Amino acid sequence: MTWLQKAAWTWLFSCTFLLTPLLAQSQDTGPVSSGWHYGGFLDLGYAVDFNFPDNHLWRSKTTTTRVNEFAPNMALAYVKKNISLSSSWGMELAVQAGYDTDGLVPQPVPEREKPISGADTLRHFSRANVSYLIPMGKGLMVTAGLFNSYIGYESIYAKYNLNYTRPYIADNAPYFMFGLRVRYPVSDSVNVGFYAINGYNYLSHINDQLSYGTQVSWKVRPDLTFTQNLYYGPDQANTALEFWRFFSDSILEWQRKPVVLAISYDIGTENAAEQVGHPRTFWTGAAFNARWNVQGPWSVALRPEVYWDPDGRITGSEQLLRAITTTLEYQFVREWTSALLRLEYRYDESTGPNGGFFKGGEVAPGVIGLVRGQQLVILSLICSFDK
Repeated sequence: MTWLQKAAWTWLFSCTFLLTPLLAQSQDTGPVSSGWHYGGFLDLGYAVDFNFPDNHLWRSKTTTTRVNEFAPNMALAYVKKNISLSSSWGMELAVQAGYDTDGLVPQPVPEREKPISGADTLRHFSRANVSYLIPMGKGLMVTAGLFNSYIGYESIYAKYNLNYTRPYIADNAPYFMFGLRVRYPVSDSVNVGFYAINGYNYLSHINDQLSYGTQVSWKVRPDLTFTQNLYYGPDQANTALEFWRFFSDSILEWQRKPVVLAISYDIGTENAAEQVGHPRTFWTGAAFNARWNVQGPWSVALRPEVYWDPDGRITGSEQLLRAITTTLEYQFVREWTSALLRLEYRYDESTGPNGGFFKGGEVAPGVIGLVRGQQLVILSLICSFDK
């Protein structure tokens, strides 16, 4: 076991054992003390795939992968302490389970991906970190441990997104990171962040070097925000600088009730160290999000998207993916509990030498056939409590 793996295990289990009594105390004493919060949610879904694949799988997807069957996609429980005027330190601890956590563990790829020891257990931790606010200027926030990724507009948790299913650009970018995060508000409209992390995929260990990231978030005006995220680091066994991965994630969001509009654009590139001649590979994608709160608990959302992986570097297949998703949502809220009921229609298309989605029947013994398009109707229920 490497020093990085030992550090991960030590940090996660130390947080678990040290903070569990605090969670129990906050529950036993009734109202949560100032700054402390706890909660959780259960995400259940059923996706009807009209291709009716025999393996019940959604190809090229890492979340909501199960189709034509009842799917407990995510369950989460958390406790956290927010930083306040009376206390400069905070923490987060969260555990999770469900089909959506399966894709967090990378598949072994020679010279590129190697799951860390115990990855199948560590995927059940979503946050385990401690933060401290240094009284410097406007306040320098330092966080160490396991935290949510700074990359991407959409979360792994459907509860926080405008649609139920996630786009390909979200599924193929990091959802979580392990390392150090530093944030500072340069002004009332500009925030910057710096990250030193263990890699693009936090549950992969292909080398012992750190990766780095930056974030700049600019509130152009009260209803318009632009965010630029960058990642740079070694994600192959060969850690020479020429093989480092560069990744850019750009987000523009406009919010003015009852409408939310956002566009995201990602592009990544790296030289393939394991291939003859070390060719440069790249991948790119974009998604447009639109949501309208029609009235009261009713909302509708629309998301067209595209993802191009011409070298098969990220999805494992040389393909161009296109999709459009429409969502009807009803939200029920009462005190500290809530429920989200969503009905979603989605059409996906995959073209290219290795593109396609699974269909019913085998083209050869043990080989599932592929088709170009896929239509899905998804019904989901997310029940949550936050206190």
